[in-house]
Parts: sequence; C-alpha cells; structure tokens
Amino acid sequence: MTLEQKVGQFFFPAVFINDSEEHIQEMESLIKKYNIGGLTFFHSRASAATNYESNKKIEFNDDSAIRLQELIVRYQKCASTPLLMSIDAEWGLAMRVEKTPQYPYAITLGALPDSEIDLVYQVGKQIGLDLKSVGIHYNLAPLADINNNPNNPVIGYRSFGEDKKKVADFAVAYLQGLTDAGVLGCLKHFPGHGNTSVDSHLGLPVLQESREELMENELVPFIEGIKNNVDSIMIGHLAVPSWNENQNTSATLSKNIIETLLRKQLGYKGLVISDALNMHSVSKLYEKKGQLEWEAFHAGNDVLCFAENVAEGIDEIVKNASLERINASFERIMQCKEKVGILDIDNQIDVYKKVDFDFKKTSDLNSKIAQLSVTTILDSNNSTSIFEAQKKNSLAKVSFYKEANNYFFDALASELPSSSFNFTLDNGNLEVLKSQLDTFETVLVAIFVPKVKPLNNFEIEDSVLDFLSVLLQNKNCFVYTFGNPYALQIIPNLKKAKGLVHTYQDFQEFQKVTAELLTKNHTTKGALPVKINLL
Repeated sequence: MTLEQKVGQFFFPAVFINDSEEHIQEMESLIKKYNIGGLTFFHSRASAATNYESNKKIEFNDDSAIRLQELIVRYQKCASTPLLMSIDAEWGLAMRVEKTPQYPYAITLGALPDSEIDLVYQVGKQIGLDLKSVGIHYNLAPLADINNNPNNPVIGYRSFGEDKKKVADFAVAYLQGLTDAGVLGCLKHFPGHGNTSVDSHLGLPVLQESREELMENELVPFIEGIKNNVDSIMIGHLAVPSWNENQNTSATLSKNIIETLLRKQLGYKGLVISDALNMHSVSKLYEKKGQLEWEAFHAGNDVLCFAENVAEGIDEIVKNASLERINASFERIMQCKEKVGILDIDNQIDVYKKVDFDFKKTSDLNSKIAQLSVTTILDSNNSTSIFEAQKKNSLAKVSFYKEANNYFFDALASELPSSSFNFTLDNGNLEVLKSQLDTFETVLVAIFVPKVKPLNNFEIEDSVLDFLSVLLQNKNCFVYTFGNPYALQIIPNLKKAKGLVHTYQDFQEFQKVTAELLTKNHTTKGALPVKINLL
C-alpha cells in the first residue's frame, strides 16, 4: 500500500442502514478512493445521538436487518482491503436494528448475583453470534464505566453498576463471550465516564478525580480488561485535568491520557479507537477540515470513529505523522482484521444466505436473567398481603404507562382476579382514576418507566408523581416498577409503600417472571447494582 492507503485504514466513517441511494453511492466512492479501514453502522441519520436536539423523526423499517446485510456485502465489494464492520450493540443488534434479538441492559446484568457471571458471558456470546451472522465483526461494547453518579445523563443503565470489581468482572465475561463468537470487543469510555453529569454527545464532561482516585476506582475495569487482552479500548470525550496538566482537554485529544497513561503506565498494546468524532464535545473545536482527525490520531488513537473529513484527515496525517507511528497503528488494525478472519476471502458474508436469528434462545436467556435479577427493595410479605386483600375484594391493580392488559397483569389474572385500571398518555385521566380507586384499600401499582434516560424525570409527568404521592400515603400500595432503577428516586413517598419490587426491563419474559415470583411467593435473587435513595 501507499502511505495514503495505509492512513486510509484509520478511518471508520459512519454509515446508516436506512440511507438514501445517493448517500450509499457517496460512501462507495469514498471506500474505493481512500481505502478506508472500516465502517460504523447506525440505524439512520435521525437516530444519531447528536441529532437529539434537532428532533428529527426516526422512520422505522422492519427490513433493516436485511438492508444491513445487503449494505455490508455491497460495501465490501467496493473495498480493495476488506472492511472491518463495526456497530455499537451493547444490548444486541436491537439497539440499532428492528426485529432483531434484544438482550438486557448492562444495569440489569449488574443486578445478577456474582455467581451468575456465566449469564453475562452468554449474553456477550449471543450478541456476537447475531452480529457475525449479518457480517459485523466488531462490537463497540461493553462499557467499563463505573456508574457512581445518579445524575449521569448518558451512562446510567448502560453500566454494570457502581461496584468496580463487579463492573470489571462482568465486562471481561461479556468480552470473552464476544471473543468466543469470533467478534472483536471494546471497553469504553476510557478513562471512565461514570462520574460525570454532562452528556458528551452535546458537551464536554469533566472528571475531577485525582490520579490516585482514578487508579483506585475508574481505571480498575480497564486494567482488568488489559490483563485479559481486550481487543480495543475506546477513548471517551471527557476532560481529566489531573492527567492533563490541569487543562480541560478531551481525553480523545490528549497524548498524556492515551500515550502516557494508557500505553506506558497501564501497558496497553491493543487497538485504541476514538469515540465518535461527530460528537459536539470535540466536533466544533477546529474550523479547518481534517484538523480534528489529525489531533485525534496525534494524541494516540489508531481508529477514528465517525470521522467526517476523510480526505482532509488523510492529508493532515500524511503531512504531519511519522512513518513509525503510521505503521504502528496500521499493524494494530491489520492484526484485528486477521483475528476475525476477514482477510480470508472464504470468510466473506454471502448475500444470499438468509439470516435466521435464534429468538427462542434469546428468550430463554432473558427468562433466566429475569429470574435471577428481579430485586425486592421493600418487603412486607407482598404475596400474602396481596392475596388476603384479593380475598376481601379490597384489591385493585393499576398500571402506569402501559395498558391494563400488559403481560404482567395478564400473568396475574388467573391467580389474582381483581379490578384493573391504567393510566397512559393516550388514555389517562387521573381524576377518574382517583375515583375508581376510592373503594379499594389495597392497590397493586405497576409503573412502567416511560424512558430509560433521566431527562425530564424519565418522562414521568409531575401530575403522575403527585398522584402516586397521595396514593402511597392513603392506600396499602404494593409497587412493582419496570425500567431504570434510578427512576425510583423521583417518586415522592415511595418509602411508604408496603412492598417494592424492581424489574429492570419490561420485556415480556421479565413481566411474566415477575408475576410468577409474586404468585408463587418466591424470594427474589437480584440486588440493586447502584445506590437508590427513596423519598
């Protein structure tokens, strides 16, 4: 290869599964002209995280999985050097692609007992097999971030929790699953995005910990990953003044953090990839096209993820970088391609091979995880008290943010026949609901948290919070919550609940298992992976 062709291997621009033919042809030209090293797939331009503030509507497409496979074949045919296809699939292809298997969030896995770490491995392996079946060999997951800040707007549910050892062990187990499926993994977001309160898609978070504090906490999962030969580490867009001469420079652009801390002090020899270079914490720093790509490479990144200025970036790197540095990054990328076998023509995906996902296996795995992750937070002998109320005809069931015919209530129906009510945005009148519940002493409350991110109180309206506050003070309430456990902290008087059980997903399997645990009066086995302060 020429020097320019080698440098082209460092670029992983974004591609969108549901894109226009015009954009697809532009990418084909880019691949042919610049010998780029790989691609990072997203669902659509509207779904990219930095588009949140533009409120572009996401158009869903049930054929996305087929389109993804066809695009991978199409793009590979353009490439003189096989492309390393990557995607961010922390909880499976379903994170980006409709009608594909979805696995639990990391926070759900973090609720599992330590002894059930094999389930984390199985999740990693199944995700890897799903990715490989469509032609992707590089998963930009899992997170090694320790979520020790309840106000974190972007990590939260994506982290295994706040216990550094558990995060480290579970991240390594997930990575091993990917490896055994023949897929590359990636620990992110170095040196740790958990204790931040700014979304790095939109601004620059600052990690104020000292060097010693980072070594004792944030860096522990990364150190464990390095010991276990993690394929790649993603650098986060966050400032770490203690490692950067008290400057608020993004880690992605800091030689001190990548070359000195990660390479020299921690001894990491694998692939280093930047977080997406379109993220606003760095994308607006330089007016000159290509400057950001050069600065990111100069800081120590081998792969430039979501690079938007390929031609200009190649020029800047060729003009400024040493031959030794270019060859070092090139070798690391080629070693990864060799590891997953894409340099062997026989391993190229066949466009005519129909992708058959094993949804049954995914469902069985999700059921096992549900049985071991559901968590009792407040216990007043829930099952006995609820059944006693039902016998006295004093029990009502009420569902918030799902219709009353949800899987949870349906699974309870035969054992706990009682009046059922609901509140949803499409069908909700809190005054009517109040009057409907007036005659009941005991209420089984199911809250399906509308959003997984904490913005705007997880999209729970103030009126609903006020309603729940009054209900909890005046009725015998047994509360079952489904979603991000941090949402429990915003419900007033939740401490007054007679019982509180938390389930981390609203998947069908999780709702059914939660109902079964109630009706059979089984002890739950999960534990909160993060601290929760109930009001």
